[in-house]
Amino acid sequence: MVYTVGIDVGTRNTKIAILDNGYELVYTGFRKTGYDFNKAAKEIYMDALNATGLREGDIDYIVATGFGRYRVDFRDINVTDITSAARGANLLYPGTRSVLDIGAGNTRVSRIDERGKVVKFASTEKCAAGGGGFLEKIAYYTGFRIDEIGKVAVKSANPVEISTVCSVLAESEVINLITQDVPMEDILMGAHLSIVGRVITTLRRVGLEPELTLTGGLVLNPAIVKALKAKLGVDVNASNELYYAGAIGAARLGYIRLVKKGLVRS
Repeated sequence: MVYTVGIDVGTRNTKIAILDNGYELVYTGFRKTGYDFNKAAKEIYMDALNATGLREGDIDYIVATGFGRYRVDFRDINVTDITSAARGANLLYPGTRSVLDIGAGNTRVSRIDERGKVVKFASTEKCAAGGGGFLEKIAYYTGFRIDEIGKVAVKSANPVEISTVCSVLAESEVINLITQDVPMEDILMGAHLSIVGRVITTLRRVGLEPELTLTGGLVLNPAIVKALKAKLGVDVNASNELYYAGAIGAARLGYIRLVKKGLVRS
């Protein structure tokens, strides 16, 4: 048994994955990141060990990824979130050739080969381009929790156009629609379609090649998945496990590094 750990320290949440022998998923979990990245990483690491019954001495390699990866002082190595998400998507869906990660602060698109290696990527970091931050604002304006809006939006029959994904400008637009008694599900689906419209621009820069796999926080949002399928005309891989794609990919890369160093056999 060879246990490798991936810790994905994001701006909102920190996620962890443990793999056995580079393939078998042993554990996943998450917690709020807070202001201390290293503390969040350490706490979730101890949570994972306690949940699995593993000891620190049982862990062969720790890889940190995500926004706060440099702050994890007990890591063996760190990798970019683009690289780790690609490897995680490839492990969970081996047919993946395009990876889309819609985060809180930015959107990242990668085209990968059959091994999960990134061959081309693009990132958008303009105002609310990540989508997650934009939807948090929309949830606040409409009185829903962030985990509710996707479920409401998919009920829409006539989504309205939200002309901007800038959270500042969108506030007045959404409030105006509410005062006009536009059905809430149509407003919310319009917001999701607005995000996808921005995402498509980034996808075109990289070139969409099926299979397309969605990773990151919005993989749990059914309205985003529905909007992507409608706008792109292709199936989209989306599952609960893909929420942890960055952490899973980091753990996978840890195993690959051990193999390259001759410490384990592939």
